[in-house]
Amino acid sequence: MDKSKIKVCVGLSGGVDSSVAAYLLKQEGYDVFAMFMQNWHDADSTLHGDCEWEEDRFVAEMVARKIGIPFYFVDLSKQYRQRVVDYMFDEYAKGRTPNPDVLCNREIKFAAFLDVAVKYGADYVATGHYCRKEEIPGHPSTGSGAAGNDGTVIPSEASVSQAGDSVMAGSDRPSPEYCILEGSDPNKDQTYFLCQLSQEQLAKALFPIGNITKPEVRRIAKEADLPSAEKKDSQGICFVGKVDLPTFLKQKLESVEGDVVEVFDAYYESNELYRWQQEKLSGLLKEGHSLERTVRYAPEEKVLTSDGKPLGESPFRADAVKALTDEELSRLASPVTYDITFQTETYRSGKHHIKKTRYKENPFGKIVGRHEGAQFYTIGQRKGLGIGGHADPVFVIASDTEANRVYVGEGHSHKGLSRFCLRVDTSEVHWIRPTQTMIPGEIRRYRVRIRYRQPLQSATLIMRESGLYVLFDEPQRGISPGQFAVWYDGEEMLGSGVISR
Repeated sequence: MDKSKIKVCVGLSGGVDSSVAAYLLKQEGYDVFAMFMQNWHDADSTLHGDCEWEEDRFVAEMVARKIGIPFYFVDLSKQYRQRVVDYMFDEYAKGRTPNPDVLCNREIKFAAFLDVAVKYGADYVATGHYCRKEEIPGHPSTGSGAAGNDGTVIPSEASVSQAGDSVMAGSDRPSPEYCILEGSDPNKDQTYFLCQLSQEQLAKALFPIGNITKPEVRRIAKEADLPSAEKKDSQGICFVGKVDLPTFLKQKLESVEGDVVEVFDAYYESNELYRWQQEKLSGLLKEGHSLERTVRYAPEEKVLTSDGKPLGESPFRADAVKALTDEELSRLASPVTYDITFQTETYRSGKHHIKKTRYKENPFGKIVGRHEGAQFYTIGQRKGLGIGGHADPVFVIASDTEANRVYVGEGHSHKGLSRFCLRVDTSEVHWIRPTQTMIPGEIRRYRVRIRYRQPLQSATLIMRESGLYVLFDEPQRGISPGQFAVWYDGEEMLGSGVISR
């Protein structure tokens, strides 16, 4: 196969990962060109207060010149604002927590950017993601493919010309089916951000550094004397940069002061839903297991990949889980809501007996502060609350945008910070390989994560007409509507869905 006939567009960001991706493809003989995309103009929203993209473009152009590949520039800021930023604002306004990086990959890098690359003659688009793409072994395909030493699939000329088509011209053989596997670096796996990609998008995608580690990427960049070799990894919102989120959101969302309410343990003892969930979950347990409702705290920057560990058995009885009704699953997946009212009383203070007003003591909670808008806070948030006087850290456990209230709890083991079950609306369930789609009534065991840096968690997926329910083996902290739940079978990422509650 003559690789020089395969034209690859690398999304060159100015960072070391995409730079090494371009370098490796060029070394292997592909016809490579680079394209830098600008997706954001407003420097006022970043913490640095300058146009970071201008420096990134300058570095990217130097990298392209060093490698010896053509360099192009494309402005996709209009599409980015419409498909990613406006979605962010809308979700936060509803009190949900979106993930813009996932949307950026689905809507920009492998959609708007891909469309432009194809117009420039590209057969494939390559990025610097730490993940691997493979063709399903034994699946009928349009041509043979072999794995390259960069971890990607090297396609034949026939499959290149037909990438993305469902049937090869003059043949009844279907196109290949592709899967996404964890990256080889256990601490840098980035499959989570690609959890919404389709087969059509994967057919055009290459991930040249998925089979190597970050230190190896740095070494390659240094030996090749690439200008980005020592550049720090980007942080913050995809293509926007590091921002103060409330300040960023205030561009469109109104700031309205409200109460911050601390919730005490006594509230859960009296809450009917919480007590029902306790009893129901306890009734599902296998003999010899006990219910631990709160999370054992551990920092989340651990091994991200499956690391070859077996999935293990669920602590819940399979027959009992299968027998759950849709209504029971819905209740298990429902977060506790807070309806705490505070009454005032008058009292006299000081030697002049000045009349003042204060809140009466409430066994369920206490008003401990003020906030600038409930939509600016997310479940599990610890920083930016401005609440002192506590021995342990204070976390957001819920926000009510209608009442404009933020609820908090003290300590990692606070009852409101964790739960066992979540729900994904049927319309929001996405399978990377459609052949793996679950049908109503089906139950499977997978590993799941609900945010990027979270180690994979063992769980049972229950598909019903009313939605997909994820029942974790252990309680999970900070389950946030709007975030993506992503499930894996071994090394393979199979699908994802937006958490509805």
